[in-house]
Amino acid sequence: MKLYHTPISTNSRRVWVALLEKNLDFELVEIHLDGDHLEPEFVAMNPFHRIPVLVDGDFTVVESLAILDYLEAKYPEPTMLPKDAKDLAIVKMVQLVTVNELGPALYPLSSEKMGWGIPEAQEIAKAKEKVDTVLTFFEGLLDDRPFFGSNTLTYAECVAGTVVPLLSWVGVSVDGYPKIQAWCDRLLARPSWQQTQFTQADLAAFASRRQKFLEQFQAS
Repeated sequence: MKLYHTPISTNSRRVWVALLEKNLDFELVEIHLDGDHLEPEFVAMNPFHRIPVLVDGDFTVVESLAILDYLEAKYPEPTMLPKDAKDLAIVKMVQLVTVNELGPALYPLSSEKMGWGIPEAQEIAKAKEKVDTVLTFFEGLLDDRPFFGSNTLTYAECVAGTVVPLLSWVGVSVDGYPKIQAWCDRLLARPSWQQTQFTQADLAAFASRRQKFLEQFQAS
């Protein structure tokens, strides 16, 4: 099994964490988003030029949430989706709210750090308001169990847990959300989170390569 990924990508990292948590054997293949994703070999796997891509034998899966569902169906132990209807809904809500609401809200907050330009103050304020809405929603979903809808790690953690702990990097604190703060602390103590954690140097290198690629692309 091979995972084509970019280390700082939360889309990639959620699959990377899941593979580690499921104790599966896999090979990491790093894809630099300054041209690797446009190479014919990669485009043959994913014509949309995006990471991650999972290749399992003769089968290729694109889109991170589809990859997670594939892993759960083919490699069900340890289970990472609850069986109870309400708990399953909680996990799915966390996954989709992270992807559809939290992820887009973080773009203007990280834009300057990633070298993509300085957003307007109104855009930043709107993004922070959306993040607060998401955090309030997540705080309400957590109960006395250590994870969302479960006593064991689920895909809610793989998806939201590779995004929420990064909020401090864009100037958003989770101090006002005690359940989320405790949840983040539990995740960051796990070997899978520590093994997949990227550094400031990784971010700087990515931003530099990506900026040069975009400049060359626009000039061509």
